[in-house]
Amino acid sequence: MAKAIIFLADGMADEPLAELNNLTPVEYLDTPAMDYIAEHGVNGTFLTLPEGLPTSSDVANMSVLGFYPEENYPGRGPIEAASQGIELAPDDVAWRCNLVKASSDDILLDYSAGHIENSVSTPIMKLLQEKFGNDKVSFYPGVSYRNLMVLHGKEFSNHVHYEKPDSSQGEAIKDLLWKPTDSSPEAAHTVEFLLDLFKRTHEWLKNECPVKSEATHIWPWSPGYLPKMASFQQRYNGKTGAIISAVDVIRGLGKCAGMDVYEVEGATGFIDTNYAGKVAAALEAIKTHDLVYVHVEAIDECSHLGDLKLKMQAISDFDSKIVAPILAALKGQDVNFALLPDHPVPIKLRKHTTTPVPLAVMGPAFTPDAVKKYGESSALKGDLGFLHGDELVRLLLGLNK
Repeated sequence: MAKAIIFLADGMADEPLAELNNLTPVEYLDTPAMDYIAEHGVNGTFLTLPEGLPTSSDVANMSVLGFYPEENYPGRGPIEAASQGIELAPDDVAWRCNLVKASSDDILLDYSAGHIENSVSTPIMKLLQEKFGNDKVSFYPGVSYRNLMVLHGKEFSNHVHYEKPDSSQGEAIKDLLWKPTDSSPEAAHTVEFLLDLFKRTHEWLKNECPVKSEATHIWPWSPGYLPKMASFQQRYNGKTGAIISAVDVIRGLGKCAGMDVYEVEGATGFIDTNYAGKVAAALEAIKTHDLVYVHVEAIDECSHLGDLKLKMQAISDFDSKIVAPILAALKGQDVNFALLPDHPVPIKLRKHTTTPVPLAVMGPAFTPDAVKKYGESSALKGDLGFLHGDELVRLLLGLNK
């Protein structure tokens, strides 16, 4: 029975750019490994961000893996808590908690506080816990700017409107603050608590924190409770899955779904990640698992920075350092391959959009179509058509509905 590898290039899809002869970055670049999949496979599009849900990577990757976020989305906070092994009580509300940078006149400048390094962010989060942590709130360090905060007790609610920091750069903080989404006293209390904590931690970061950094504020967002999801094996007739990723949100999805999450030393979520280590982990995982999910974050980060040159470097690195060596190592084996982003991040917008993403699938059972190069426009001409839900994983694993 066929095995499968999904190459997930986070945030790779884009819009045509005048400076690239009205092509997208991936269309403009020479990407021989990705083009090989497109030319020797079948092409189409995939809906990763269903209407009415946040335009975030947790929703998008849940969609690619076929976990139907329309029914199962718990919020990003609890997913990342699962990745870190943080045990949530039934009344705990877990929040993703960015370290961000704002200007002196309170304009949100950078969702990542200058892509703050772990050696700086970790001690800051530990100090936040020492200074502000108590029986109502806890802080946990994650990777770089991607950290966690948990509110404890029935007095708190996840019915709070928030703004994604990576979609809000350049906007005034006063326009981005939290608001209740229902009339419950718990939601009102949660917003009051957040606003007070936001102010107090800002003053501490600005005037008292002994660790120097670009971080000026904490930014809690995407709250939720302990996730309840069917496992990968339950959803896919006993098939097993593995996750290769540097970031907690993808690793957390894997853990919530009972997939095996591989540790890769030096995996950073940016362009300095350990590509060779990810390849080695993927090749090891495919020996004992039916599906391996190889996720690379760097392209998304470069897109949010608005740095076209860096985004193109990240795409080229993904092609040459991830896709090419895995294809070469598994050549001639009964393995299906899928290639797609989880969502677009147009370089001009620097935030996620809901446009369906280009998808290419290659394997022994697939008849190639006429597409010769992987990209957004060519995907629309392929024979695969438009997929959504669990159709991709079922297709790759040879499972019928």
